[in-house]
Amino acid sequence: MQNAARSAYAVISASAVIPAQAGIQGGEAPIVRHLGLAGFAPTYQAMRRFTDARGTTTPDELWVLEHPPVYTVGVAGREKHFPRGSAIPIERIDRGGQITYHGPGQAIVYALVDLARRGLTVRAMVTLLEQAVIDTLREHDVKAGRKTGAPGVYVDGAKIAALGLRVRRGCCYHGVALNVDMDLAPFSAIDPCGYPGLAVTQTRAHGIPAGAEKMGDELARRIARLIEDP
Repeated sequence: MQNAARSAYAVISASAVIPAQAGIQGGEAPIVRHLGLAGFAPTYQAMRRFTDARGTTTPDELWVLEHPPVYTVGVAGREKHFPRGSAIPIERIDRGGQITYHGPGQAIVYALVDLARRGLTVRAMVTLLEQAVIDTLREHDVKAGRKTGAPGVYVDGAKIAALGLRVRRGCCYHGVALNVDMDLAPFSAIDPCGYPGLAVTQTRAHGIPAGAEKMGDELARRIARLIEDP
């Protein structure tokens, strides 16, 4: 398991904040960027700046990273689901959904995608992200699926990946978080995604030896292929 107490983390680079202005067709694959362990707040602001600065020819991007321990709360967040007696910071953000936890050992892929140009609805993008997780786990002989009315991906009834998006000017940001090899205890202090008692799991518990960096890259590549040719 990765060291959850690790304090140093990456600062988002200018190349990840300022979108490249280049001609792009709707079917071209997104750019994949690996940001390592990156603080949540600067990454969140970088996603917003990227989306505000992008134009009609800006290539889509997928940011692969991990976060230091943090709870994030979406626009529907309700305090009754918040942590009980935890020192982990809480960030209120503009994605959909309730509260979830991020920490080292969790593979996060943020999808900065021009949905309008791709001809994708929000629902279609959510389904695409879920399918990318399901397909990635299938490659490791782990059977995963969806739950009606509960976005995300589940294995044997336990949530293994959470997702949420924000759409502005026809473009989305935020994305999907896959539990890989992390300390799951902070989930027990909250009602994950607003569901009391929701069980959570991770890929390591299902016999997948790959770490968060490798799983994040696999997931990003799968998302890129589905976006390129949905």
